[in-house]
Amino acid sequence: MLTLRLSALTACALGAALTLSACGSTKPVDETANWSPNRIYSEATEERSAGNYERSVTLLEKLEGRAAGTPLAQQAQLDKAYTHYKASEPAQALAAIDRFQKLHPASPAMDYALYLKGLVNFNDNLGLFGAIARQDLSERDQKAAKESFEAFRELSTRFPDSRYTPDARLRMTYIVNSLAQYEVHVARYYLSRGAHVAAINRAQTALNEYTDAPALEEALFIMVRSYDALGMTQLRDDARRVMQTNYPRSEYLSQGFKSKDDPWWKIW
Repeated sequence: MLTLRLSALTACALGAALTLSACGSTKPVDETANWSPNRIYSEATEERSAGNYERSVTLLEKLEGRAAGTPLAQQAQLDKAYTHYKASEPAQALAAIDRFQKLHPASPAMDYALYLKGLVNFNDNLGLFGAIARQDLSERDQKAAKESFEAFRELSTRFPDSRYTPDARLRMTYIVNSLAQYEVHVARYYLSRGAHVAAINRAQTALNEYTDAPALEEALFIMVRSYDALGMTQLRDDARRVMQTNYPRSEYLSQGFKSKDDPWWKIW
């Protein structure tokens, strides 16, 4: 009897294992199998609007394969990049944009691709944490800012009449001001440490490479202070004269460095 019972238990266990194995090998049902490409696109858009970014990307990838070779497939690629951007995934967004540019160099949507590329780098550089901490953009790494500028510059050059170009140009001005301020921020750091030659060099870089940036007023003041500390009175007076000519109402010469409570750059 014991042998029969063990055999029966073994048979049951084997049957259960086979059942589980069969269940495990069943392929998941693709709910989009009978959907039209337009429906997939609509669903992906709705999912993104609801904040379901991962689901939206999955649907857009399905659409890209389903509508391969059509304008809708190109739109899916751009929408996927935008969805990654909305999900705060800049690396994935930039990878999707680069892939689109390689696959469709003559696409009529190239202006948008360039604008989105600039926007991803622009926002990656600005950063939510920096806004919360009131950290000046010029105090952080400038790599993303330069890449953002290049994307906006290419957009403005290749597509001057694009509806994205006016905003791109505004952002380019902001980035140039930021890069100039970066040089001045470093110069001010050197000045505070008594490294006056280094401070002069960085301030001079800002003056040589950027035009009409707000930070140039401070750059000249740093040069005045540094030349004075070095006892180079003629160069100090020359820098002061240039400063008074270009900024006749400057408060630097009478009040020193300005408070950083209200950063000049906080326009977005």
